Amino acid sequence: MTPVELSRTVLSAVRRAVDDGELSVTVPERAVVTEPGPGGCGDFATSIALQLARPAGQPPLRVAEILRPRLAGTAGIRDVVVTGPGFLNISLDAQADPVTGLVREIRRQGARYGHGDALAGQVVALSVPYEVRAEVVADAVVRIVGTQGGRATVEHGEPVNLRPVPAPEDPAPLGPDAAQWALLHPAPHDRPRITADHLVQREGNPLFRVRYAHARVRSLSRNAARLGFTAEAGPLTAANAPHPTPNGPTTPHHPHHEPIPHPDPTPTPDPTPLVRALLTPLADHPRILTAAATHRAPDRVARHLVTVADAVLPLLPFVLPVGEEKPSAAHRARLALAEAAGTVLAGGLSLLGIDAPEHL
Repeated sequence: MTPVELSRTVLSAVRRAVDDGELSVTVPERAVVTEPGPGGCGDFATSIALQLARPAGQPPLRVAEILRPRLAGTAGIRDVVVTGPGFLNISLDAQADPVTGLVREIRRQGARYGHGDALAGQVVALSVPYEVRAEVVADAVVRIVGTQGGRATVEHGEPVNLRPVPAPEDPAPLGPDAAQWALLHPAPHDRPRITADHLVQREGNPLFRVRYAHARVRSLSRNAARLGFTAEAGPLTAANAPHPTPNGPTTPHHPHHEPIPHPDPTPTPDPTPLVRALLTPLADHPRILTAAATHRAPDRVARHLVTVADAVLPLLPFVLPVGEEKPSAAHRARLALAEAAGTVLAGGLSLLGIDAPEHL
């Protein structure tokens, strides 16, 4: 069960409680599902009871207790525990591995992962001024609206309905990719920075981190092929499997490996927390695309790509075998997860009109 599927399951529980007359609320469009916070337990948690308490006219704990049995009786859910003021903590069945399900979904859909029908049949008419940033934003909006089944048109004239703060100067000297990013990454009400910072290949440059993360994933896939294995969704840990240690190498060493530096010199010995940190933004990608299309906001896509890149980079040192270690099912599964992140990064960059490099 993926986080997206679990979100639908939570909404289904709310709908049943409403149909049974135990809750008098409008069923929300989405239920936020995240990893449990401090004091939580299980695989995922949702604050839906706190969200519904006021409109339902009931305490959050009471709403949570109404929803708990409806969730606990769902296939794929092993247990539901109420903690704190009304958080629902959900434990999945062992066979309902959320990572495997999400990775398989992304691999199946490929570049279309996150595409939906939220704007199916709708025509979004954009009217923009003769200004470079407005035209770049409109161009990205056309592509993003298309991912949700809609169609956007662009024209110049009054009244203008898409007018981001103009760029202070011509971004063309930055080159096509950096110029696109400089104009699209800031929120519409923020003035974009047209500076050489967008060209610097350092951690402090968000565009570099996004493109670097994609290039590293592609490099790992090539190195895995040289070692004789490919990606396959499945459990990401294996019993007694060695991991890089804080005092050991941060990237696997093998005569065929490409030399790839990594910004984190001391990865944790257990990749499980890193997997969880990546799972949430990958699962959230469809919602981000829908929101970006609905609100005509490609900056939401750009910022989300930074989140995905920052989540996948610390995981990459755990993907390939270390030293004389043989490739295992866990290595294939980690590669599949990394490639899923690479798919999201490449797809998002494409929507922004930016190249996703194979090498960097």
